Amino acid sequence: MVSLGCPKALVDSERILTALRGDGYAMSADYAGADVVIVNTCGFLDSAKAESLEAIGEAIAENGRVVVTGCLGVEAERIRERFPAVLAITGPQQYEAVVGAVRDAAPMPPQPFVDLAPTKLTPRHYSYLKISEGCNHRCAFCIIPSLRGDLASRRPDAILREAEKLVAAGTRELLVISQDTSAYGRDLRHADYNGRRAHITDLARDLGSLGAWVRLHYVYPYASVDELIPLMADGLILPYLDIPFQHAAPGVLRAMRRPANEARVLERLAAWRAAVPDIAIRSTFIVGFPGESETDFAYLLQWLEEAQLDRVGAFAYENVAGAAANDLPGHVPEEEKQERLARFMETSARISAAKLAAKVGRRIDVIIDEADGEGGATGRGQADAPEIDGQVFLRDCHAAPGDIVRVVVEDADEHDLYGVPV
Repeated sequence: MVSLGCPKALVDSERILTALRGDGYAMSADYAGADVVIVNTCGFLDSAKAESLEAIGEAIAENGRVVVTGCLGVEAERIRERFPAVLAITGPQQYEAVVGAVRDAAPMPPQPFVDLAPTKLTPRHYSYLKISEGCNHRCAFCIIPSLRGDLASRRPDAILREAEKLVAAGTRELLVISQDTSAYGRDLRHADYNGRRAHITDLARDLGSLGAWVRLHYVYPYASVDELIPLMADGLILPYLDIPFQHAAPGVLRAMRRPANEARVLERLAAWRAAVPDIAIRSTFIVGFPGESETDFAYLLQWLEEAQLDRVGAFAYENVAGAAANDLPGHVPEEEKQERLARFMETSARISAAKLAAKVGRRIDVIIDEADGEGGATGRGQADAPEIDGQVFLRDCHAAPGDIVRVVVEDADEHDLYGVPV
């Protein structure tokens, strides 16, 4: 299995592998030992499409028997034209079609396991938990609805059952993901299922009762997000919100088809921090969006200074086939986009360095991701999600991956902390 793209695609890969394990298939560690190679592709940005096509080509060259799935799978003709030897092509979320293609390519008598534990592609101690598919928004730069459809929430009782199994199997941190986590349950009219309401507040509370860290990603800043803050204050979920603001200048937000109430956002950030002083806010931004003027960009930098976000990612705008933004006037020259991106990241790094420096001398909880067996370990605090945020580097630490230890912070840089267990 070659799994590309976002954590949501990773969960798709895990579901496919779980279904195949239920039939008795095993996963090979390399191309040579595989009867079939599954490539789960990403098709959001042109750069991601290029990476996916490269991965398909490598699988064809190294093995020759390839099944393609994922977001790029919707462009089946493009894939077939370049790689006619591909065995089968499916789009995202088409788990049964992928399993069927593998069965056709490498037949095996069914050997169903009873209550099979989910197959994981992440370390044992943390797991991504997908609560819905699709999105009802129509942002100008995004094609997710055309790839994955409108919002389709899972039943809350089914999500809780999966989470309980993951925790029972050793998961210490649940990372809740979707395209729009705040909207969870809206398509179900927040109905009740076996005593559980399909609403993000109720779901977060129930997940928090399982004893694992619960981290919320892709949280759209609806008013209902305010209801999550008391759960953080009570320690039920982590004091962490991943909110993709994308920009701050009102004109750019309108062109993006995003909410344009940046002043209200600053007020809400202040209220959240008053209620939960340790809350960490991460976000992503697009610089150089069509029509973004130097005045708009300066506004964004000033807003960033006021917002004082804890973790920030950004990328320069690029066209995505099928996105409405492609046809907008005022495309920013590439050199100017890169120059703005560098200035943006410089500003965010300075803010991050100051916020992390303020943690020196404090005691924080750290979940261990890696340990070298000689006293060195790497972990993450409650303010850090795996892969995208910072790390905590530890000395004189003899804990194992998955352990949660109390640490005193000794030093900090722009992105990471350094410390020692108490």
